[in-house]
Amino acid sequence: MKNTTMVLFMVTALAVYCLLNSYLYLKGYRCVETLREHRLAYTLVFIAAAAVFPLAKAGEAWRSSAVTDVLNVAGGLWLAFMLYGILLFLVSDIIMAALKLAGAGAGPVSAYRKWAFVAVTGASFMLIAAGVINALVPVVKRYGIAIDKPAAAESLRIAAVSDIHLGSIIRERSLRRLSSMLAAEKPDLILLLGDIVDGQIAPVLRGDLLRHFTPPECRYGVFAVAGNHEYIGGGMQTIPYIESRGIRILKDEVVALSCGIQLIGRIDRDAGMFYGRPRAALKKLMAQADTSMPVIVLDHQPSSIDEAAGNRVDLQLSGHTHHGQMWPLNGITRMIYRVSRGYLKEGAFNVIVSSGYGLWGAPVRLGSRPEVLIVNVSFTTRQ
Repeated sequence: MKNTTMVLFMVTALAVYCLLNSYLYLKGYRCVETLREHRLAYTLVFIAAAAVFPLAKAGEAWRSSAVTDVLNVAGGLWLAFMLYGILLFLVSDIIMAALKLAGAGAGPVSAYRKWAFVAVTGASFMLIAAGVINALVPVVKRYGIAIDKPAAAESLRIAAVSDIHLGSIIRERSLRRLSSMLAAEKPDLILLLGDIVDGQIAPVLRGDLLRHFTPPECRYGVFAVAGNHEYIGGGMQTIPYIESRGIRILKDEVVALSCGIQLIGRIDRDAGMFYGRPRAALKKLMAQADTSMPVIVLDHQPSSIDEAAGNRVDLQLSGHTHHGQMWPLNGITRMIYRVSRGYLKEGAFNVIVSSGYGLWGAPVRLGSRPEVLIVNVSFTTRQ
């Protein structure tokens, strides 16, 4: 069943990918006479560009190397061009239809097609360039919340990082930068919210990339949950590798910190589909926790906010959404999730969703910044 689901997903994704690329190919062919005059060369170059991303992923699975890293970056840039090229061409198609309805002749329509192609291509490249630069500059996002429960400490300083996506694109430099950012913040507790690894473990093992993650010593240690990408890439290998680097991954487990705080780490909701291990209901996990103390839940995907709010959770930390990663996809993540990025409070329940530190697919981020969360939590002092 698991293999069948994966095959169907891959076939569907490839079919959509080919359909979208066909649209882009036809736009260039119809808009630029020079491309029509050199149809064979244009077709071969376009197919080569469109094939880079799937070939990079296939090559990465077969034998990871510096070559597949470069191909992944190039293929990711093509993905970004697909997004912005298609969106802008659709806008130009609407304008074209309006021109035709207004009675524009063949000459003006032909000229419009040519200059629309130039404008769309130029605008797409500028957006991508801005997104590449933005993706290289992570920021610290700070939140302060109060939990009306006692603990052995008056406050807790949490550093939370989601969606590092370590692999062909996110490598040593990003981990060193992350380690430096964490050291500067001096947290009491470091939490990794899933998708530490991008998918295939081979690019990570090739350079033992996690050795470059050197978080500072902190009072309560480093904990994590696995995200959907850990399971997609093969949890049997990925999760033990992460744990071998001193990061404890909570798998439907409850841990009581020395200050009394109850930390619950949930198995990702997609683990059943990709790994054959469905997760436990939150109610079952809460039954193992001392709910008179503050309860913090780590859940990679912010899909179960209502479940957490209804089970006396005090704080949930999530990631997964990337806040769409590339505008205007954040509009889609806002429709899918109650919280695509940021903070929500309902009664005593608090949830914070990170837009993530790393990237998937395209090395481009627009509409949000790569971020590290710093959450300063205050408690009712125990009498």
